[in-house]
Amino acid sequence: MAGLKRKIGLGLTMAAGLAVTVAAGANAADYPVGFGPNPVLPQPHKGLLPTVKIAGVVGWPSGGAPTPAPGFAVTAIARGLPHPRWLYVLPNNDVLVAETDGPATKPNGLRGWIEHWVMSSAGAENGSPNRIVLLRGNARSVFISGLNSPFGMTLVGNDLYVADTDAVLKFTYHPGDTRITTPPAKVMDLPAFPIDHHWTKNIIASPDGTKLYVTVGSNSNVGENGIAAETNRARILVVDRATDAWRTFASGLRNPNGMDFQPQTGALWTSVNERDELGDNLVPDYMTSVKDGAFYGWPYSYYGQNVDTRMQPQRPDLVARAIAPDYALGGHTASLGFTFSHGALFPAHFQNGAFIGQHGSWNRSVYAGYKVVFVPFSNGVPAGPPEDILTGFLNADGKAQGRPVGVVIDKAGALLVADDVGGVVWRVTPSR
Repeated sequence: MAGLKRKIGLGLTMAAGLAVTVAAGANAADYPVGFGPNPVLPQPHKGLLPTVKIAGVVGWPSGGAPTPAPGFAVTAIARGLPHPRWLYVLPNNDVLVAETDGPATKPNGLRGWIEHWVMSSAGAENGSPNRIVLLRGNARSVFISGLNSPFGMTLVGNDLYVADTDAVLKFTYHPGDTRITTPPAKVMDLPAFPIDHHWTKNIIASPDGTKLYVTVGSNSNVGENGIAAETNRARILVVDRATDAWRTFASGLRNPNGMDFQPQTGALWTSVNERDELGDNLVPDYMTSVKDGAFYGWPYSYYGQNVDTRMQPQRPDLVARAIAPDYALGGHTASLGFTFSHGALFPAHFQNGAFIGQHGSWNRSVYAGYKVVFVPFSNGVPAGPPEDILTGFLNADGKAQGRPVGVVIDKAGALLVADDVGGVVWRVTPSR
């Protein structure tokens, strides 16, 4: 075991020799490496085994907390939660927390064993609580139990939708409910077993409540399980609430997670985890506006039309259609949580911009992510480098005290952050 870990850690990388172009536009020198609207993409490096460096989990010491940016304060609104991963705020400011983890699956071959070891080291795949809890002030209650790796949640009228790993469910909600025990109606099945490589399925409603948008991640890193295993995966689906009919809204998105509508334009945006095993800074995770019918490259190309030669046979017809995303969020940062700022609590600089929960890298020789960042927007598009909002999730020894995932704005305008391995929901506010 120790010998294998040492071999994995070395990465065994070698240059692949493929040229990569840099898009014109914003000056990449103004941004950290791997960030911004036009990131410099290095040449890919491929190895016999993936580079693995992941922060072992130690949890928060008594009273411990992440470090907020100057001018901000952070408090815990709940501690001791088992793997709180995603959040939703109800109209009365009750906070729903999905206590969840990936479903139990058997590792498949050496690659599957490595992935299982990585996830276990990161505090995942240790059994899913499979429930949603409700936070109201200092009180908490089990809101819905008996779910199957739940993740996304959204409310339209009295219909509460929950995205399990294998289905979208609809529950009847009454304002003020602290528990739902009535059986749900199934809206649709979602691709899941037997592999279910990316198990998280998010869901949000359109502003007018007529449509639901559902994320479904890929079943592999870069198609190694066969293209048939990717049916209806690596995409965002759109569901008509009146009929439950659905279709693909956008595809070629390896692992879309967070979604929100940009306040100035009304456009749907998502955060996406890109592919692994091409080097420390390739391929950057990203956030992007999502265009109806668009294709974003996975698995055949990345960041537009940069071909990934590992995927065979190629599809030059699809590569020619691939759209480059709007803004890179760093190599392997695991940018999962995503929400736009709204309300008047934060200073003007933060209005209409995006908060991103970066869960943290594993396929990188130097840690990346493990923090919450903010990207300012102007006129509906990103307008500057990322800014750290919460740091300190790693201690001085490089161990994970916590890992941020879901982010959401509460009814007062504060930022809430789900910290899955820390077992905490954090609340960020201006300190003055």
